[in-house]
Amino acid sequence: MKLTTTSPFFSVALLLVSMLSIQCSASLAKTVFPMVGPAATTALRLLFAALVLLPVMRPWRAKLTLRDWQPIILYGLSTGIMNMCFYQAISRIPLGVGVALEFTGPLATAMIGSRRPVDFLWIALAMGGLYLLLPIHEFSGNLDPVGVAFALGAGFCWAMYIFFGKRAGNAGGGASVALGMIVGACAAFPFGFAAAGTSMFSLSVLPLALLLGIFSSALPYALEIVALKQLPSQTFGILMSLEPVLAALSGFVFLGERLTFEQWLALACIIVASIGATMTIRKR
Repeated sequence: MKLTTTSPFFSVALLLVSMLSIQCSASLAKTVFPMVGPAATTALRLLFAALVLLPVMRPWRAKLTLRDWQPIILYGLSTGIMNMCFYQAISRIPLGVGVALEFTGPLATAMIGSRRPVDFLWIALAMGGLYLLLPIHEFSGNLDPVGVAFALGAGFCWAMYIFFGKRAGNAGGGASVALGMIVGACAAFPFGFAAAGTSMFSLSVLPLALLLGIFSSALPYALEIVALKQLPSQTFGILMSLEPVLAALSGFVFLGERLTFEQWLALACIIVASIGATMTIRKR
């Protein structure tokens, strides 16, 4: 089988590398939180991602119209807010749980307007998983409600990231990734500086922030925007459904985070609901 840059298998490989990079570096991010906090970590991550992408993507060469800028700006804002919410979430709850809750955002978007019986099966599964994770009973494992709220907010922004990312990619190609990172960094920086001040630029933090910028943002987002242009939406959705499992495994391997049986069951419900909804979705 020949693997070319236009092959769907090449795009699948790009997306898998992207997901592994994001989840492994999320574990690294949690080790930076005690130094400067999640807000400053987010700002530094996006800032370094933009600095890395600028000479690679050379966005100044793109011939963009005013109309092209709208999806790029919205893509950048959704990226920045998504990252801020997600880092606030995983500073309070386990990584795997945070990603599972975040994943309900794009899943809910996919299921809006569903009317067929099979669609309600996936909705019920997702709601069941969400119920097990919400801090309203003993099964949730005493999850921080603020962390849960931030994860759900990140989920909404994730849905917006997918929506605007596809349009930004069509408008500016690879240049839109670098431009989006600049917009996201500008949105996150005031919050990060307000939380950490000049300590966010200490020599003990900057090397770790550079690694985060590369492996949490620059590399995966550049790979994803290429995959989004090549892969059918259904395939993209199915593969993205693996994110909670990869996050839970990353949290276990690098941070020693152990989930309860009920939390693993919740992750399974959300993943099955996402895969099922993606496979049976009808274009509307």
